[in-house]
This record gives sequence, structure tokens and C-alpha cells, in this order.
Amino acid sequence: MADVFTKTKRSVVMSRIRGRGNRDTELALVKLLRRHGITGWRRHPVMFGKPDFVFRKEQVVVFVDGCFWHSCPRHATKPKNNAAFWRRKFAANKERDRLVNRRLRRGGWRVVRLWEHDLTRRNQGQTIRRFQRLLR
Repeated sequence: MADVFTKTKRSVVMSRIRGRGNRDTELALVKLLRRHGITGWRRHPVMFGKPDFVFRKEQVVVFVDGCFWHSCPRHATKPKNNAAFWRRKFAANKERDRLVNRRLRRGGWRVVRLWEHDLTRRNQGQTIRRFQRLLR
């Protein structure tokens, strides 16, 4: 079906849509942490890089990265329409992630990046063991 807006108008309309983050995957991690009695974390602290979770005492920040937006090597899909735009977008996302990791590590933080698929039922055991090791 053809778009009812011009390309310029569609761009204006889409630019006004604000994302809500990765709420579902974050809530999945909240449930997992609570189920296993892991405490001491806070969500969405005001700090560089906007981590999803912070364990201040242990100096650990956690990002829950979506497989699509952060180009998961296992599950990322590449849109065929407007391919050049998406290549640039994904490359910029990866570069920003590297910059954030570097800066936080220089500040004394340990950075943990989880993929969205790390929170599936199949992978939860491995994920929780990773947290338990990190937080000792």
C-alpha cells in the first residue's frame, strides 16, 4: 500500500514518535534477579551512557541490548528497504556502545552487556550464574 504522506511529511511524523526503551526485556531481568535473590541494583540511574541497571556497591553497570538495535551476531536482521540508512544506524549504535563501555571502564565501572536473548528461558541459568560470579 502506498504511503498517504510525502516523504518529508512522513519523516516529520516519525521523528515525533518517542521510543519507550526496552521495557519488556528489562522487566524480564528484574524478575530473574528477584527470583534468585540478587539485590542491590537500581534501574535507570542518571549517569553517562544511561545504563539499564547499576550495582553501585560492586561498581557494575548493566545494559540489556536488543538483538535488532545492537546487531546481535546470532539474531540481528537487516532490513532490505533503505539498507544504507540501516547500515549506518547499526554502525553508529555499535560505535556508541564501544564509547560508553570505554568511558565507564575508565571511570572504574565493570560493564556488562546482555543480549535480549540472554533472558529467554533457555539462557536464564547461564545469565544468572554470570551475575552471581560478578557480584561476589
